[in-house]
Amino acid sequence: MRTIVGSVTRVSAETALAFIASSYGVLMAISPLLQIRAILRHQSSHGVSVAYQGVLLVGFVLWFSYGIASDNWAIIVPNAFAVVVSALTIVVTRRFRLPVL
Repeated sequence: MRTIVGSVTRVSAETALAFIASSYGVLMAISPLLQIRAILRHQSSHGVSVAYQGVLLVGFVLWFSYGIASDNWAIIVPNAFAVVVSALTIVVTRRFRLPVL
């Protein structure tokens, strides 16, 4: 182990950064709950793109799968949250989509 700054080693700095990035990733993953709250409040998902959420969902599933394959919890945890919240966003968006006449 090489010392980078003072007594901080490469491993501990990497671990700290992984924890910080993963924690922020969870916050980003649950942020669509704000969109769901707005949809429920207005009882309409007008202006919310299901296709966009679908593209994000595919990406989250891929990153989650990569995290599993590489046994990297810093990738697994935030993307697990993201998969669930993104799928929920799609369900709620479709449920409150106004019918096209």
